Amino acid sequence: MDFSLNPEQALIQQTAQQFAQQQLAPVAAAIDQHLQHECFLANLKQLADLGFMGLGVSSDYGGSEAGSIAFSLAITELAKACAATATTTSVTNLVAEVIQAIGSEAQKQRYLPKICSGEYAAASFCLTEAQAGSDPTAMQTKAVKQGNDWLLNGSKLYITSALYAGVFVVWAVTDPAAPKGKGISCFLVEAGSPGLEIDPPENKMGQHGSYTSVVSFSDCRIPHSALLGSENSGYRIAVAELAGGRIGIGSLALGLGLAAMDYAKQFVGEREQFGQKLGHFQGLQWMIADCYTELEAARLLLMQAATLKQQGQPFATQAAMAKLYASEKANHACYTALQLLGGAGYLQDHPLERMSRDVRLTTIYEGTSEIQRLIIARDLLKDIL
Repeated sequence: MDFSLNPEQALIQQTAQQFAQQQLAPVAAAIDQHLQHECFLANLKQLADLGFMGLGVSSDYGGSEAGSIAFSLAITELAKACAATATTTSVTNLVAEVIQAIGSEAQKQRYLPKICSGEYAAASFCLTEAQAGSDPTAMQTKAVKQGNDWLLNGSKLYITSALYAGVFVVWAVTDPAAPKGKGISCFLVEAGSPGLEIDPPENKMGQHGSYTSVVSFSDCRIPHSALLGSENSGYRIAVAELAGGRIGIGSLALGLGLAAMDYAKQFVGEREQFGQKLGHFQGLQWMIADCYTELEAARLLLMQAATLKQQGQPFATQAAMAKLYASEKANHACYTALQLLGGAGYLQDHPLERMSRDVRLTTIYEGTSEIQRLIIARDLLKDIL
């Protein structure tokens, strides 16, 4: 498998890197402290103008048609500077790909240009509920036909970008009598729809700039045309699209891990103790060598998953492996980097305190590490058990 980049992919990586360094890095700490939310939104619009909100979307709808490899590269570079921005970009791309893959022509024409152009600051993915996290088939949100409309009732948790999203992809039970997971449908709900309520942002451990909220539906009336895909096929849609989202979160984790280690490497090359630079101590050298080796392995796993997806081949297991490994090794890298700085790493004067908080979520959202292991094991044992 050839992982060399073509000119377009190299350009996208370079553009993302430059934007991250020039636009995101200078304000990342302030965004984390909720001091620059307008700047955060302005950066999202600039990313849309650069084509980063529709990397896998056809040019017919305003997308970049760059593919899954370019998407992974871009998210990694953005995450090196600001994980909150990278998360919003990743989820918005995920929603756009769902609409492109499953939506009617009218739905594609209505929503994709608004997502890709930045007319919508972001788009949101509404799947998780209080009793339906790792097991989405247990969801309680319902959609009932009423004339030519649907009435949505229920509540979703941990919804990224809910306060500023222009459209929501929402899963709801449409056939309560169907076997578990068989009676779920998927809908497109526009911001401002009557009955759609968004709570204030949650107080999170990290990724503060990416607002996360509870989204509730109280007799939320949407037209029949809001149904995304065929009725009662929503669970299959969720499973398929989450696999692609895992490439995004794995790439985000990789970016955080690399940025943390790059910062720590620079620090040990300058800081002196016991009469010499910290970088001369073999124990610290080995910590650095191990982390970079693990992150390189994570990069290759992500490239494999992204390549398979781009080629239209099965990639769900490879995406689970990549997300599992990249997120766990990025956590290790961020905490190792903090340790290399000693007490300085614990201070907000250095970015490792923020990176260590931001990276923790990567082993949780888009499927926990435990769920990734379950997915991988089921595939490996499917012909035996």
